Amino acid sequence: MSTPRDLSAVSGYAEDEGNGRLFSPSAARNIEPIADVLAHHAPKTGQALEIASGTGQHVAIFAGRLPNLVWQPTEIDAARLTSVNAWAEHSGELNILPAIPLNATQKGWGAAHAGQDLITLSNLLHLISKTEAQTLISEAGKALAPQGVFHIYGPFMRDGETTSAGDAEFHAKLQAQDPDVGYKDDWDVIDWIHTSGMDLVQVLEMPSNNISFVATRPF
Repeated sequence: MSTPRDLSAVSGYAEDEGNGRLFSPSAARNIEPIADVLAHHAPKTGQALEIASGTGQHVAIFAGRLPNLVWQPTEIDAARLTSVNAWAEHSGELNILPAIPLNATQKGWGAAHAGQDLITLSNLLHLISKTEAQTLISEAGKALAPQGVFHIYGPFMRDGETTSAGDAEFHAKLQAQDPDVGYKDDWDVIDWIHTSGMDLVQVLEMPSNNISFVATRPF
């Protein structure tokens, strides 16, 4: 059995804002486009699980845009767990639960967190291996309630190719650090969604060459 990847080692750059809050410039740039997708596709009520919450900037906004969902942020890095909770407190939103540790690349978490009406993750799949990405998506399918919605956001290849010089450079840099990681192909993600028992609802082009995948568990 392989050793689980330490995802804290691939956490993105973040500045210390004080009061426990970390600030990621990239997270700040993509919050509103992602929130727009969630506002359109997510159920209006129920339980929402955010995988790899990072600094906590996302969930602080998502909870305000979807106030009738109860949000459960997760992280595996201790400093970022602290930051998530600090952003939740700073936001004043009362529908954010205390952040909990979760490594979604490991098997078994889907059953442990079953009954989710929404699961969302951003900017993670290019930082983990194909096997880990498949495990994550499979477990998400198990964690969703019937008619629950699964959302993935991030940079991806299209038909096996990167779509800009910047993406090609970033993908190559990731693989130079670890050959197992890097951009995943959009068709592979769609296949993994289907083999995990979910139906693909929509694939959306997002700013800065990113993609949102929206899927649902039919029963």
